[in-house]
Amino acid sequence: MINEQLDKAAGSTVVSTPAEREIVSERIFDAPRERVFAAYTDPELIPQWWGPRRMTTIVDRMEVRPGGAWRFVMREPGGEEVGFRGIYREVTPPKRIVQTFEWEPMPGHVFVETTTFEDLGARTKVATSSLFHTNEERDGVLASGMERGLTETYDRLAELLANTGSA
Repeated sequence: MINEQLDKAAGSTVVSTPAEREIVSERIFDAPRERVFAAYTDPELIPQWWGPRRMTTIVDRMEVRPGGAWRFVMREPGGEEVGFRGIYREVTPPKRIVQTFEWEPMPGHVFVETTTFEDLGARTKVATSSLFHTNEERDGVLASGMERGLTETYDRLAELLANTGSA
């Protein structure tokens, strides 16, 4: 069902809740898998696509290796900042990244993200499964506007991939 949705609406983000405690997002990008994976793992490229357009993303730390830490800071136009952080559990270029994810204003609410990059030739299907400790945590993330923010983020990534041959 999700693959049919993606085929009908290539370039759109599909978000689902296939199991308790889980959110899955999928999107097909018009770029080869290696380029999409590079956009996820290059600290120079992250600020060009990660987060909503109105915000600036700063890569504070990005050690893309198992056990390596990452931390991104998003800055509002008025200067207010919010951080996100985690630890890379698995990095398998260009196929898969598993990492923890924590929004710093809610310490202790850590979930695990597994992102896969499926080679479709000149295109790549990115699928991310976010697994939460409780249904309440998952539902809170959904209620926060996560789908809207993710869609805008993926739109920015698609634009970056379209405008750069080496991303």
